[in-house]
Amino acid sequence: MTATAPTTSASSLVDDYRRIRALTETLAAPLSPEDQTIQSMPDVSPTKWHRAHTTWFFETFVLQPNVPGYEPFHPQYCYLFNSYYESVGSRHPRPERGLLSRPSATEVGDYRAYVDAAMSTFLGSTSAPEVAGLIELGLHHEQQHQELVLMDIKHVLSCTPLEPAYRQSPHAPEPARAQGWVEHPGGIVEIGHDGSGFAFDNEGPRHSVLLAPFALADRAVTCAEWLEFVNDGAYHRPELWLSDGWAIVQAEGWNAPLSWRHDGTDWRDVTLAGPRPIDGAQPVCHVNYYEADAYARWKGARLPTETEWEAVAADQPATGNFLDLEVLHPRATPEGQLGLFGDVWEWTASAYLPYPGFRPAAGAVGEYNGKFMVNQHVLRGGSCVTPAGHVRGTYRNFFPPSARWAFSGVRLARDVDAGARQ
Repeated sequence: MTATAPTTSASSLVDDYRRIRALTETLAAPLSPEDQTIQSMPDVSPTKWHRAHTTWFFETFVLQPNVPGYEPFHPQYCYLFNSYYESVGSRHPRPERGLLSRPSATEVGDYRAYVDAAMSTFLGSTSAPEVAGLIELGLHHEQQHQELVLMDIKHVLSCTPLEPAYRQSPHAPEPARAQGWVEHPGGIVEIGHDGSGFAFDNEGPRHSVLLAPFALADRAVTCAEWLEFVNDGAYHRPELWLSDGWAIVQAEGWNAPLSWRHDGTDWRDVTLAGPRPIDGAQPVCHVNYYEADAYARWKGARLPTETEWEAVAADQPATGNFLDLEVLHPRATPEGQLGLFGDVWEWTASAYLPYPGFRPAAGAVGEYNGKFMVNQHVLRGGSCVTPAGHVRGTYRNFFPPSARWAFSGVRLARDVDAGARQ
């Protein structure tokens, strides 16, 4: 997204602004001020920081440049809540966000109200398409942080022996089904966003890719299947692992997904609704790229490339088990469905790199995606804590290969002999 052209009407933009900003506060509502201050590891940010940073985005990129005489809420908030925009100025170190007892969660709420009031007035007066496009970008940015609010607080709450729940939700184990395969003939395929509707800049330009015939699993890897991997001693078998992954396995002592805990008798899964027994039919979650790659090797398969994933997803509606406060966990894929969207982000074998012809947007928003195109891997599909309507078949999420706290899982792929198909 270059922030130069809106993809919704002015009235829809106003409605979207109110709805999306309200959802962030709904997600924070179950949390105490103490909950909202904790940073359990450098990759996790406190809830109140997410609330403030998404507000800072609108204040910094929309209000200050476009509203004459606008007075920022606090002169130090630009320093405290800038994430990584070097061209905007210096910022508080990311690993030290949990040291900020001030501003309080209540004061962050006051900041949000102040900026929302100014934005409400501004939204009623602006018609410039480049500004409307920037606001739309800010809303999609806030949706990304809504997912991070839940990912991060799950990690925070998992660190206390009290085993609290973020929110109680009903859960009944769902029936498992056998894994099947969806074959694709390969050939020249078009991938990347086609320019209709919103997209982040890293989703384009659209371009052609030549694929060999392949098959994609018709559902994600389940917890029951992962338990077989664990019980086969796979976390102690170096032949299954990439060198970097094996070094981390040894250093960190991994023996199961991040959210699994062994109580001396059996495994439990720490969820947003608190600990519960492993649901074998549920897609496995909180595994990183190294684990995903090792599992695929153990199964005699491989991870799909992002092009393969998108080629299959092109014919599928972007619907699934997205953010629902009554669910908040991955769900088994029903019979006859691919379940490509929602539930878990799916690791691909593809490094996060620019598409041919990619150019970052001009100005500070050009730092949004492009400068991270190194040492990361692409994930596709969205998760059970991704807001509904936020994901497309072309959406490219990305994380370092060692990241485990994200709602990330695995879908297998395999090569298909073109001659055998005839």
